[in-house]
Amino acid sequence: MPGVAASSTSMPPLSLVRQLDTVRLLPSRFANTEDSVLAPLAENEAELSDLFELDNATNQRLLAEQGGAPGIGIDELVFGVPDFRIINAAFTYPRPEGSRFNLGDRGAWYCAFDTETALAEVIFHKTVEYAEIDYFHDSVSYQALLADFSAQFHDLRLHTHDECLDPRSYVASQALAQQLLDLGSVGVVYPAVRLAGGTNIACFRPAVVGNVRRGAAYQLTWNGSPTPLVEPHSRP
Repeated sequence: MPGVAASSTSMPPLSLVRQLDTVRLLPSRFANTEDSVLAPLAENEAELSDLFELDNATNQRLLAEQGGAPGIGIDELVFGVPDFRIINAAFTYPRPEGSRFNLGDRGAWYCAFDTETALAEVIFHKTVEYAEIDYFHDSVSYQALLADFSAQFHDLRLHTHDECLDPRSYVASQALAQQLLDLGSVGVVYPAVRLAGGTNIACFRPAVVGNVRRGAAYQLTWNGSPTPLVEPHSRP
């Protein structure tokens, strides 16, 4: 959590990670950047213009791209590359409580070495949401975003800082991530917490996320059970 000191003053070792086709799953409604999600809400161009003006005033990514975000500078964001908006959004729309390796003022690009691991992460978190309301009836489509990495990452696969892989707490991992971020770290590579044998990356720097492109799409359907049905989803 913010202000919590890391439990160890030692830093994880660095490893060169060269990994192609890493997988990040994003709800499909956020992955389509060609058409605005606001378009169906407007009956004419004037109304759409008003909606855009309202959205721009509260859009965290746009604010960050204009230098208005407290957690990340405009010089760190990327522009002019394919899907740059999706890359920037990963760093400018953090959960208020943060995630495993980021606090609530700055996001990170989370991805997995393979689709099975990425699905396990998404399924776990969505199932937790449904368990909180005791309602396992929903169907959500996810778009896989593939990215390539070639950089030195701090490596948690070597059984250092195992407290950062606590399945119930982000306290130690967030504290370590803040230390690493302050030291200029690119990010961490770590064993997946939600799938034994899987590997994840939490990348701290937008510029390191390379060659982003679309992969497969998936439909996750909960029919009363905490375990969803996973099916390929055809994009329109």
